[in-house]
Amino acid sequence: MEKEVVISIKGMQKYEGTPPDAMELVTKGSLTRVGESYTLSYQESELTGLEGTLTTIQVDGEQVTLMRIGEFNSQLVFQEGRRHLSMYNTPYGAMAIGVNTRHLLAQLDDRGGSIEVDYTIEVDHALAGRNVFRINVREAEGDMDSLKQ
Repeated sequence: MEKEVVISIKGMQKYEGTPPDAMELVTKGSLTRVGESYTLSYQESELTGLEGTLTTIQVDGEQVTLMRIGEFNSQLVFQEGRRHLSMYNTPYGAMAIGVNTRHLLAQLDDRGGSIEVDYTIEVDHALAGRNVFRINVREAEGDMDSLKQ
């Protein structure tokens, strides 16, 4: 099963010594189901600073994996209460980061659903910041007019 969907993403990043940075994006993407797993994918835009990057979010049971493929590739793995090491490519080179998932809720079905992730990032075992994102997914209604709601 694969279908076009409208994806609404609200994110907040908080790094030590800086005010929180909030972002909201509504875009068209695709939702695919293989067995019990769902994959959500969309093209990043200028708004996110990642234009030309394909973002894929795989939901497989209690684990969510976010992958970005483009100028800078990355893969983050989220599992509530678990720490995962990930490679994160930046304009200055690759670095290993720790991702500690504080809260994870993924409820997707063939019509859409939602994903919520609250996690902290460590660089060299030191807390670097906290991120929260909420994604709502709904079936596209035929054209881009559905993005204007």
